[in-house]
Amino acid sequence: MHTRRLLLQGGIVSAAALAFGSAFATAQVPGELAAPEAQPHPAETSFGDRMSGDLTGTHDPCIIKQGDTYYVFGSDQLGKEGEHHCPWRTSKDLLHWEARGNLFDHLPPWAQEAVPGTKAMWAPDISVIDGRYHLYYALSTFGSNRSAIGLYTNATLDPADKTYAWKDEGLVFASQRSDDYNCIDPAQFQDREGNHWLVFGSFWGGIKMIRLDAKTGKPHPGDRQVHDLIRRPAPVGAPDAVEAPFMIERDGWYFLFASYDYCCKGVASSYYVVMGRSKSVTGPFLGRDGKPMTEGFGTLELRGDMHWRGPGHEAVLREKDRDYLVYHTYDAAHQGASTLRISPIVWTPDGWPTVKL
Repeated sequence: MHTRRLLLQGGIVSAAALAFGSAFATAQVPGELAAPEAQPHPAETSFGDRMSGDLTGTHDPCIIKQGDTYYVFGSDQLGKEGEHHCPWRTSKDLLHWEARGNLFDHLPPWAQEAVPGTKAMWAPDISVIDGRYHLYYALSTFGSNRSAIGLYTNATLDPADKTYAWKDEGLVFASQRSDDYNCIDPAQFQDREGNHWLVFGSFWGGIKMIRLDAKTGKPHPGDRQVHDLIRRPAPVGAPDAVEAPFMIERDGWYFLFASYDYCCKGVASSYYVVMGRSKSVTGPFLGRDGKPMTEGFGTLELRGDMHWRGPGHEAVLREKDRDYLVYHTYDAAHQGASTLRISPIVWTPDGWPTVKL
């Protein structure tokens, strides 16, 4: 999350820059835009349109499955800061969703000291490490990169389980105004060698990554390097907007997804999903045309249409024989309401992911 940060690098975004927020005047991704056409099963193209239930209001979704239940956690909607802390939803089949309220009714006690003025938990990420669920989340304020990533853990996601209890693990990593990055939009990842990483970032210097200690879920004491994964340099007046990273591994490749341009503007949102891949977890990540994401390039993965505007803040759900892209989009048929949507990922013969709305 989010385009709440319209104060970029110490300056206010110009009217010219905001014009890029139009869903039909979106800044182009440098390099190759279109992923090759795949031939999915007909049902795969209509998966999202068969979804029902409590979809509206979903923002910045992350997803995981425990037992026979899928869990989606997200952010509060723009304009409701302080009212919701990690609203969540559940489903048995990925199609029908039920709202379950909010995970928390207050911020952790250390939040105001770490980020004065913060009012809500943003952009959570859910993963399981050594049998314990890790919920990373962000704290920030409008237009600032004085931000922090925190962590809660739990033995289960099922509130009916007697072991259900969220434990505040405290501060994980923070950014200050002097940094060239913003500590929000966290996503945990484990590489082929078993090393744990946290990718994060929004605007400023782009997408970064740090190594984690698997035992604590916090920065590795022996490796404090902050890795550059995506930068989006732009001319004055053009958006340098990039955020919401997510990483997976498949067939010896690491795939890095991110959202370019602006969210949180209803039908005028211009978010779209871009990706690249690398043989190394630290990059460089390249699009299909071989150009690096550290120079603002990447391959287009998903763009909106007349109905579903600005899809982005994506996560990937991995099942035994199927991968899904989970994201929010803005429903033009319902006044631009943010809405949960899930699309199957179809892999091309040469190993690239493709997704349809």
